[in-house]
Amino acid sequence: MTPDAPGQFFAMHRHGFVRVATSTPRVRPADVTFNCDSILAEARRADEARADLLVCPELCLSSYAIDDLHLQDALLQAVEDAAQRIIAESAELAPMLLVGAPIRDGDRLYNCALVISRGHLLGVVPKSYLPNYREFYEKRWFSHGRGVVGQQIRVAGQSAPFGTDLIFQASDLPGLSLHVEICEDLWTPAPPSGDAAMAGALILANLSASNIVIGKSSDRHLLARSQSMRAIAAYAYSAAGPGESTTDLAWDGQGFVYEMGDLLAESARFPTEPQLAVADVDTGRIQSERRRTGSFADAAGFRVPSFRRVAFEHRPHGADAGLIRPLRRFPFVPNRQSHLDQDCYEAFNIQVDGLRRRFEATGGSHMVIGVSGGLDSTHALIVAARTCDRLCLPRDRILAFTMPGFATSEGTRSNAWRLMRAMGVTAAEIDIRPAARQMLADMGHPFANGEAVYDVTFENVQAGLRTDYLFRLANQRSGFVIGTGDLSELALGWCTYGVGDQMSHYGVNAGVPKTLIQYLIRWCIQTAQFDAPTAEVLQSILDTEISPELVPAGKDQAMQSTEARIGPYELNDFFLYYILRHGFAPSKVAFLAWQAWNDAGRGTWPEAFPLHKRHAYDLAQITHWLESFLFRYFQTSQFKRSALPNGPKVSAGGSLSPRGDWRAPSDSVADVWLDELRRNVPRS
Repeated sequence: MTPDAPGQFFAMHRHGFVRVATSTPRVRPADVTFNCDSILAEARRADEARADLLVCPELCLSSYAIDDLHLQDALLQAVEDAAQRIIAESAELAPMLLVGAPIRDGDRLYNCALVISRGHLLGVVPKSYLPNYREFYEKRWFSHGRGVVGQQIRVAGQSAPFGTDLIFQASDLPGLSLHVEICEDLWTPAPPSGDAAMAGALILANLSASNIVIGKSSDRHLLARSQSMRAIAAYAYSAAGPGESTTDLAWDGQGFVYEMGDLLAESARFPTEPQLAVADVDTGRIQSERRRTGSFADAAGFRVPSFRRVAFEHRPHGADAGLIRPLRRFPFVPNRQSHLDQDCYEAFNIQVDGLRRRFEATGGSHMVIGVSGGLDSTHALIVAARTCDRLCLPRDRILAFTMPGFATSEGTRSNAWRLMRAMGVTAAEIDIRPAARQMLADMGHPFANGEAVYDVTFENVQAGLRTDYLFRLANQRSGFVIGTGDLSELALGWCTYGVGDQMSHYGVNAGVPKTLIQYLIRWCIQTAQFDAPTAEVLQSILDTEISPELVPAGKDQAMQSTEARIGPYELNDFFLYYILRHGFAPSKVAFLAWQAWNDAGRGTWPEAFPLHKRHAYDLAQITHWLESFLFRYFQTSQFKRSALPNGPKVSAGGSLSPRGDWRAPSDSVADVWLDELRRNVPRS
């Protein structure tokens, strides 16, 4: 994107998205003219929806369930004539069209996909595997396409590549890299699309007829989802629908689009009218994941046959057409309603089991933890409590200390005590202020002389003393220190290095970002993981503004606000996910953040997310906080992450352990990322 074209920022094509649609046009058995009209009507609808690709069902030009009529010359000629019309009329349509048709080649008849774009027949792909069992008799009419490679065919007055060795690549939209297979091909042990993906195809399409029986819809989902995950690709599937013959079979017209195991769009089943399922596939995400997954390249080098690349000019519109795909505001937070309890259960118990194993391995007798009344220490404490329950140990093995400092509020101190009592742990309080005053005086800090100087030294003296006390208490009482700092703080460097909250004997929260901690505490309340008094104090802690409470309140009595200083955690966690997990350019992260956060009333929120906390951010706010994040993440914070104590990875979004997902030099700079953001994101 050039600096003088800021509008391009809002175009999905600019960020690696390809709009894919599946269609179930209404057909009539052997009524080729009617079917041709229906296909063209769907192609026009897809064009209006700004689709780049339209996948129609298997044999939709003739219809599938016509049995021996497939061998009638009159019908086959009508199919070629109709194909010629579709090719001609596609010249005025943007989408690449995949149309199923029976096609003659010499003395053989093939079940084919016609690949059409802007008035040209780009290629013809024959079906590799023909079902000939139970209700299927395709070998009665068709020849299989296995071994059909390197060939040409003449169809509808045009010569085109013919074979199963074709990958269609748009010269002006790199993400539009397509392989086509047909129905049964997906149901085999080694679908042809697997080899095509390893050869570079990013979008895999399946033209299917697939009659419906009880449970078959779930089978299709399972196959397509697993193939999109295994092949690290998008998978678009379109099955025959209304109008197919019901002499012996029925049809549900199922269409859907998967991307790396994620369902992006699905049509209604058993429709009476044509259906269009549309989704924007993130081909950049697919390529990023392939680069990160070394075994994908290993497999590709081991067994991939050669493919022909069919290059074509797609002429993408490059306009702001919105973004049609599920986009999570909280990518670290479970979002599948049907699996919500399971996902939270797994996240919570990953932490519990990690702590259980470490406690057993130390041979100690106590866990030592500092409890501030804030989110992180609260969550670490309830993980420790559940660990004791799992080990059949009394919770008084947990030595919990609240350590008020110069800015500790009565509210958080009260919540800390209420929580410790509710959990039944061994609780105590150590006032760190006398020790802090002595240290500040020994250092000659102005605060010791009564001056209101609240600099980083003033803050870190308090943070460091708390951790120092915890380590010495652990030495004294045969225990080990449970870290409370979270993944978000590690990403931003919002933690005190060494003898501070960056350090512990085991960091149970190190793989859990702030947004997930909030949600897991909320889940503990909603699912009654603990008793009512505990749930009450947990809710009170959730309702308290996030603050380090290291600087005394000002004249307005406003407490120090973490998010006012470093940005909203909900945005920072969004940035972290796409940079850590996928390595996206900052401009793409900004584009996704704007799509997710610019309108609080659009899209879905996590289950039971409070209405008063549903925020929106404009592009200027997003860019401001993203700049801050990039500087902190890439330039000032890595040295803290390089010295992390052990702690369990929790989310597929990644961890920041130097022994896990993230290895980086401690002395790098952020210039590359900041420059990319400033060049490619409009400032207004």
